[in-house]
Amino acid sequence: MMSIDTSKGHPAMDYAEHERTYKGFVKATTYCTIGIIAILAAMAVFLV
Repeated sequence: MMSIDTSKGHPAMDYAEHERTYKGFVKATTYCTIGIIAILAAMAVFLV
């Protein structure tokens, strides 16, 4: 995992919330990609 130097950042920036949001986005993207692959595989099996 990358480490971010937040010592020179803006004091109003909530870096912990930013990182939590980014991790949630990556997790959602991963699950959606797996779901799309599963749908495509099912279509290849059942529609051909």
